[in-house]
Parts: sequence; C-alpha cells; structure tokens
Amino acid sequence: MTEEKPRPNILFITSDQQRGDCYGFRGRKVQTPHLDLLASEGTSLETVVTPCVVCQPARASILTGLLPRTHGVHDNGIDLDPELGEKGFAGSLSAAGYHTAKIGKAHFATYHVFGDSDTVESIPGSARVPAGWRGPYMGFDHAELVHIGHNWWLPEEPPAGLAYEEWYYGDGRGAWKNKLLWESTRDHKGAPQTWSSKLPVAWHNSTWIADRAVDFLRQDHGKPFCLWVSFPDPHHPFDCPEPWASLHRPEDVDLPEHRTRDFEGRPWWHQAAVETEIPAEHAEIRAKYSRLAEMSDAHLREVIANTYGQLALIDHSVGRILAELEAQGLADNTYIVYTADHGDWLGDHGLVLKGPMPFEGLLNVKAIIKGPDVPVGRVSHEPLSTLDLGATFMDWAGADSLMDTHGRSMRDVISGEGTRGGALSEWELLPGRVGVGLSLRTVRSKTAKLTMDLQSGAGEMYDLAADPQELYNLFDNPDHARLQSDLTDILMSRPDDIQPNRVPVGMA
Repeated sequence: MTEEKPRPNILFITSDQQRGDCYGFRGRKVQTPHLDLLASEGTSLETVVTPCVVCQPARASILTGLLPRTHGVHDNGIDLDPELGEKGFAGSLSAAGYHTAKIGKAHFATYHVFGDSDTVESIPGSARVPAGWRGPYMGFDHAELVHIGHNWWLPEEPPAGLAYEEWYYGDGRGAWKNKLLWESTRDHKGAPQTWSSKLPVAWHNSTWIADRAVDFLRQDHGKPFCLWVSFPDPHHPFDCPEPWASLHRPEDVDLPEHRTRDFEGRPWWHQAAVETEIPAEHAEIRAKYSRLAEMSDAHLREVIANTYGQLALIDHSVGRILAELEAQGLADNTYIVYTADHGDWLGDHGLVLKGPMPFEGLLNVKAIIKGPDVPVGRVSHEPLSTLDLGATFMDWAGADSLMDTHGRSMRDVISGEGTRGGALSEWELLPGRVGVGLSLRTVRSKTAKLTMDLQSGAGEMYDLAADPQELYNLFDNPDHARLQSDLTDILMSRPDDIQPNRVPVGMA
C-alpha cells in the first residue's frame, strides 16, 4: 500500500512598500542574494497587481481574496470586519487542519484611531491586550505581531504595543534603545525621513521577525503549517540600521530615467493629489510623513541607498528563515512565496512613497514562488493579483474556502498552462489623504493598463509594451479606441458585490 504524501507547508513572506523591480536579479543595484537564489530555484511572476496601492486595503484583500470595495476596507483608516477576516485563507486553512500563524506586521485594523477602540491593533486597544497574548487573530491560530513597525513613531511602550514591543522593552533598556533609534550615524544631506539608525540591528524588528519565524520552524506542529512572515520595511521612514545602512553608497545607486513631475497630459487628479490643501485635522501628518516634495537627485540617492539597505537586511533575514527550513528537513514539502503588499514610486515621475497615481512601481509588486511542483527558472508575465494568493494556498493544501472570493488559483499560470486577461485594483479614496475624493479602478493586462476615476470619468491608459515608462497617456485617443474598449470591458467586469462606503475610524 502506497503511503499518502503529507500535505505541503506554506511559507508566505511579504515586505511592506517594496517595488516589484527592487531585486538584484531583476536588474536593480540592490544586494538581495537570497531572494535572487530563490527566484533561480523557482518561478518569477513578473506581473502581480496589488488590489489597492495602500496598506490596509491591500492586506485585507490578500487575507480575504476579495477586492477592497467588497471587503469594505476601501481606504486606510478602515478596519476589516473580524467575522470576514476569520473566513479568509488563514481561517480556511485552519479549519482544514493546518496550523496557521502570522509573525510581524498585520495591519488589518487601524493603529492611529480618532477615538477609543478595543481592536487589538489600535493603540488604545493594544493596551488592553493581556501580556503574552499570541492570538488567535483574523483566522490565524498564532499571532506574534509587530504593532506598527515604522519608526516615525517610537515603539509603543507596554502595556500598549504587541509581541515585539513587549520584547523590545522587556529588558528595561527601552529608553536607551529609543534614543539610538532616532540618532543617525552620518549626515544624509537633508533627505526627508532619512537617517542611518544607531539602533543595534539585534533589536530591529526585521531581526526579531526572523528570530520568531526561525523559532516557529523549529517547533513540532503535528500538522502542516501556513506561516505568514510580514516585514514592515522598506516602508518609510528610511531609517535603516547600521551596518546595512552603509551597504549601498548613494553615488552608486540607480536612479529612475524619468524622475521629474509631469502633469501635462495626465488626468486631473495627478496634480490635485500633490497640490490640493488637505483638511486641517490631517494636514500636519500628511505634509511631514506621506506627501513629500519633489526631490533633488542628491536626496533621491540618499533615499534609495537607505531603502536598498532595508531590503538587504530583509534579504538576510529571509536567508536565515530559508536556511532553517532546510535544516528542519521541511524545504522539499514547502511552498515558498515572496511578494509585497504594494510598491513605492521611489522617484518615478518625480514622486516618492504612494498615492493615487498607479504607476508600475506602485501597482506591480511581482512575486517569487518555489515549491514541490513549481517550475525551476520559469518567468511568467501573465497578469495576476495578490488576492489570488489565498486561492492558490488552498489549492496547494487541498482545502476549501469558508466563503466565496474573487481570487483564483495561480497554479495553472505557475505551471505555464494558464493565461489571464487582466487583474484589477481599486481605491475608494477619501479626501483626508490628498484633499480630493476619488473612485479609482485600474485594470492591468499583460501589455497595457487603464485607470479611471468613476466619479469624474477621467482616466489614463498606457501601452506598456511600447511605453514602459508610462509617458504617453492614450486615454480617449481615437487611434487606440479598440485597446481602451477591451480594457474597459475587463475593468467593468468587476463582480457586482460592492458594499457602501465606510467612515474611517482613524488615519491608518
């Protein structure tokens, strides 16, 4: 009698705000040797669209397999309904007999709330979580969370904060660490939100996340596992710790070829998003943190070099996790996925960070897949979405979803047998972020992209095969009417399950 093969494990690793091209193997001057090796031993998916270009909606879509207007988190500052979250891929796999775990950043609920809140991830709610809390959360049986992870703010001091903050302050040296966290080892020429942190790398959240993931892999779970390892970097502020901060010299980094702002020929909201006055209650944090002025090349080099350092530290951490997977004899029966929630303009078109201009650096996060039946060295350009990941995990696991989703398993595309017409992204943008409200919907096909604001009817369309830098807006160009019609059909094919707009409970 043939022994039944054990069900596969799933190791899902994400970064936060990493461009899909910011890997060494994809041509950027960033040191990512472990991720480069992973790609060479698996399949590289070159067109993977984020369902939304900001954190909370994108992460809710990954978990639930639903587009933002359906799961309700259509902008930052809106919490995912726990009843819905618990039916996502983690809850579905748990119900099918998997041990599910989340280590690192979650961001399924709002941190900086306007009032009081009991949610685990809100600052006031985290203070009510019992010491030593490790889940369950949003369908994950086990949760070891970094509360915020972006060092524009100091780590919340217990009783606030979550597992990382509890550990960070646990040795009584929190004040000393916090002093080093915001000090820089060198001058960055005034580049915004950029410093080389003096915090020893042993206490950095990227290191802690890798430590906890390694510990998880050393445990005997008695069942297959699905582990989501979620790094908060390379999200701004650009505060890479030494020695990683000095790994890439600013004078050596690669700059975008087109790095000046260009509003002519663009839809109206491009200029409005960077120039409209923001409501007073949000103005200060937006001006200092999430709306940066056009940068000089000198400042952009500093930002990119620091970002590359953050990525190199993540790459090193991934290498540690993968080495432990090998050491535990788990590698041959584990699917490994690496991607990001969304990207960063990182200087494209004179822009940095993120907003309602879904250029490729922001929209297309790409992915690396390795596993038991994943082709080695294969490259796919079929348009996929990160909301397809949950369906793919359940396909690999032979599990059923606890609810209907928009996601579709990538398995046929990974094998080379399947094709896709296009992938959707959407953002019901509230005025608090850029001063104007928008109903953005984007479709990305294999070679082109269309974005429309459904409120005004304005739009932009790019033939990415002929114009990869997205310089020439072809929207309503009669010479490209057939392309626009085809993309519009896909864009409007979105399932008719849109929920009413929700009121934000905080900033993000």
